[in-house]
Amino acid sequence: MRGRVHCILLASLAAMSLLAFGISASAQQLAKRLILKDGSYQLATKYEIKGDRVRYLSAERGEWEEVPKSMVDWEATEKFEKDRANGAPPPEAIELDRQLEAERKAEEAKTPLVAPGLRLSEYGSVTLLDTYQGRPQLVEIEQSGGEINSNRKNNILRAAINPLASAKQTIELPGTHAKVQAHTTLPAIYLNVLPPDQGVATNQPHEADLSWDRFKIVRAQVQSKDNKRVVGAIKIAVYGKVSQEQNLVPTIAEKLTGGWVKVTPKEPLTPGEYAVAEMLGKEGMNLYVWDFGVNPSAPANMQVTKPDASATPDPAAEKIPELQKRPK
Repeated sequence: MRGRVHCILLASLAAMSLLAFGISASAQQLAKRLILKDGSYQLATKYEIKGDRVRYLSAERGEWEEVPKSMVDWEATEKFEKDRANGAPPPEAIELDRQLEAERKAEEAKTPLVAPGLRLSEYGSVTLLDTYQGRPQLVEIEQSGGEINSNRKNNILRAAINPLASAKQTIELPGTHAKVQAHTTLPAIYLNVLPPDQGVATNQPHEADLSWDRFKIVRAQVQSKDNKRVVGAIKIAVYGKVSQEQNLVPTIAEKLTGGWVKVTPKEPLTPGEYAVAEMLGKEGMNLYVWDFGVNPSAPANMQVTKPDASATPDPAAEKIPELQKRPK
């Protein structure tokens, strides 16, 4: 019996506490605001002017308090009351909306819109904008490591015939086709990658020493007999000078917001195999490249990002805004 009575008392106390909290919260919502000249304010259930003092009943503490009349911004106080009576949102709501809008725009700047309903990832990657069956889609390109073929047999033979001949090594990728095949002859490549050292001490140049437009498209030479693709060559002269050769495709590079760089060919690409290469200044071409092919009749790529249907109810009605370039 005592336990039951105890439970009833606890429940009653809890109900009273909730009621009191509700009354307090309601009172604060309905309270007037005494806005002070320093921008702060006091919530008051009611207030009255006594000489050079303002006496008010605090809606937060439930006690009578006073402030000097000269500290109150009466114009702002009256304006707030009129705006609230007319249903205008309070200043806090307006400021919060402004902050949220600024945050939304900042996030969108990191993920540029590249096609209706298609935005780039917020994470660094190399992505190809393709068109498959008349619809745009994004395909991420994985990095592949090029292997150096010293061509010892040919170089030794050449040296035997001409001792002054220079040696030539080729940079090769395994296989005759890349995993990613573009169905459009004018693909756009979007890059947002870490500098070569990725925070680790290496002999590679640092990002500050590299140009943002260091990414180029190279055409690969397919050697079906050897099941490989040659993306470049290294020539070693008899006096020791080392140089590289690539079959570069004329491209246009654009610097976008969010650290993104857009690389597009100036002219439509002929069907074949290609790669995006990173040029490291005097160090030459990075042996790790992003390879892709161009084949309008290729099967669909795997793991693609398609347009968000909810964001494009009418593709003809949505116009892609011009991508904003970052200032140099």
